[in-house]
Amino acid sequence: MSEENLQEYVTVTIADQLFGIPVLEVHDVLRNLSLTKIPLAPAEVAGALNLRGRIVTAIDVRKRLGLPALDEDMKGMSVVVEHHGEPYSLMIDNVGEVLSLNAEDMQQNPVTLDTRWRDVSAGIYRLDEKLLVVLQIERLLDFAGSSDIAA
Repeated sequence: MSEENLQEYVTVTIADQLFGIPVLEVHDVLRNLSLTKIPLAPAEVAGALNLRGRIVTAIDVRKRLGLPALDEDMKGMSVVVEHHGEPYSLMIDNVGEVLSLNAEDMQQNPVTLDTRWRDVSAGIYRLDEKLLVVLQIERLLDFAGSSDIAA
């Protein structure tokens, strides 16, 4: 396996499902978020936070993917990414490790994958005990514009 075929992903867990975010798209990993609610924001927008003087929009990825809310007694984490020059905090359950995977081993999304997941996934990797769903940040954060496209 040559170095040029390797893709690196930060693994995150959301509702016991393993997801991968391309490592070059991850700017920060945060804990203990203090969010300010944003009136009239879409359901997926959990609020906003101040990160070193920048206002960051927090996205509840569970809601975005149609998953149940995180138990109140559990503390989630957040991965900060950028989309069109704006920072976004992706609220997730846990951050795992960085995996280097061969790009040729990525498979297409199974037809049985939930449509909300398929819409935001670049493909999957079959790991020893789990499937790794690769998230496409562009699509994941396109919830605000997706209704405009359908119109």
